[in-house]
Amino acid sequence: MNWESLYLLANGWALIGWLALAFAPRSPRILSAILYAGVALLCLVYAVTIIGFLTGGIDPGGAAGGDFTSLAGVMKLFDTPGGATLGWTHYLAFDLFVGMWIARDADQKGFGRIVQLPFLFLTLMAGPVGLLGWLVVRERRARALAKAR
Repeated sequence: MNWESLYLLANGWALIGWLALAFAPRSPRILSAILYAGVALLCLVYAVTIIGFLTGGIDPGGAAGGDFTSLAGVMKLFDTPGGATLGWTHYLAFDLFVGMWIARDADQKGFGRIVQLPFLFLTLMAGPVGLLGWLVVRERRARALAKAR
């Protein structure tokens, strides 16, 4: 499998998870499927890929090298098809996990799907922006629920 195919496969797989999170009933079975068949599978792809890079078993498709100690080092890591795919898979896994947390938190606090959807979309498109927005919106209700206990 080439890097473009893996990139497209990971993207499509994450999108299925997002669509299920946004529109499917939030039964324990559906949420478990999103967590394990969605998030965990993306994490597995990431783990296998990064271990392959670190051990030399997988070719990132360009000049090797780079590190996390400088901006130039990180840029070098992402300057290969494999490195970019690895980074993108990381984003997909974490953003879907954060989306699940937002959805569960919103359900527990009594927010309807119409309120949740913009935050889920923002998290899908710009992860930390969606999370920040949700943290701001949830605060008042979270405090009220804490006082009621």
